[in-house]
Amino acid sequence: MSDARLGGDWSGESEDHLDTLAVRAAMGGDPRTGSVQPPVYQTSTYEQSGFAEHTGYEYARTQNPTREALEQAVAALESPREVASGVAFSSGMAAISTCVQLLQAGDHVLCVDDVYGGTWRYLMQVMDRFGISTTFSAFENGGQTLDELCRDETRMLIIETPTNPLLSIHDITELSAAAKARGILVLVDNTFATPLLQRPLDLGADIVIHSTTKYIGGHSDLIGGMAVVRDSKLAERLRFLQNAVGAIPGPWDCFLTLRGLRTLAVRMERHCSNATLLADRLADHPRVLELLYPGLQTHPGHAVAAQQMGGQFGGMLSLQVEGGAAGARRFVAELRHFTLAESLGGVESLVNHPLTMTHASMPEEDRLARGFSAGLLRLSVGIEHPEDLWKDIERALSA
Repeated sequence: MSDARLGGDWSGESEDHLDTLAVRAAMGGDPRTGSVQPPVYQTSTYEQSGFAEHTGYEYARTQNPTREALEQAVAALESPREVASGVAFSSGMAAISTCVQLLQAGDHVLCVDDVYGGTWRYLMQVMDRFGISTTFSAFENGGQTLDELCRDETRMLIIETPTNPLLSIHDITELSAAAKARGILVLVDNTFATPLLQRPLDLGADIVIHSTTKYIGGHSDLIGGMAVVRDSKLAERLRFLQNAVGAIPGPWDCFLTLRGLRTLAVRMERHCSNATLLADRLADHPRVLELLYPGLQTHPGHAVAAQQMGGQFGGMLSLQVEGGAAGARRFVAELRHFTLAESLGGVESLVNHPLTMTHASMPEEDRLARGFSAGLLRLSVGIEHPEDLWKDIERALSA
């Protein structure tokens, strides 16, 4: 790979605030034009001056300057004080699946119980066929401990926090320390929190995963994923798999993701404040049977979330409305500012029904056992005016 990179080296020992890094990381550096933003290198191959003699770029599956700019920028946010490497993928699931391919047949994975349905599907319906088994647990939230669940062949721990969709909180520091004492690789899906609220590498994780489709992209107009690591050997292994498997994002998607990253700080501030306002007002609503938001002091993981998320709690909240499936349908039908759709983290507000949408790949008994009831709805709170969002929810609950 070339030593000459767009935007310079923004990974490690930065004294800038994350708001500034989000805007400035991997900016400029195009020697030909002086372009402020990294250009879109929409190319599949590069000229070579001789056999295996090139500038560091051979083929776009292996190297692309626009992709590298995005990788540098996200790595700088996830690890502002230590050098880290970002490895970009075509989706969040491509990032997770490639990381799991660090393992080999016969290995065992531990994973938090309340996990995104796509992650569950990959582990249980794909990797299980190749001899990689998985055990799910709520861990410190009422499940067995890591020590109780570990086997001689356990090689990876996968954590979501906050989880999707129940917004459970897991102590990254505690679980990482327990895993590392046993030589277990720790992977944290940081999609809900983003690097602005939570930096798992600082808390002991080995790999941080993002679906950049969500908050980092921020506008519901692209699909992408990212893994960030500090260990150079681990980065080398992931880059080998990135190239060998080929699940890379195109340059235009990388450009759009990088453009979204520039406004991440201001968007997250509004996502968080809007979600907090709605959670405070919904906490005692008579038609809400249960409200799940780690920013509430009544949330069992509030203290841990406050510590590891820097006092902000994200833009996601889940609620169980009265009336089961019929009540959920009635509520969603009355909403005007929350669109019923998959995904999350865009500027617009979305509502999702986990039982039938994001977690439909799980057997029904597993979904119900995890608490994905017919009346459970997940809200991705956007950046609209908070009073408009509140009036919308209040009207829908009163219908």
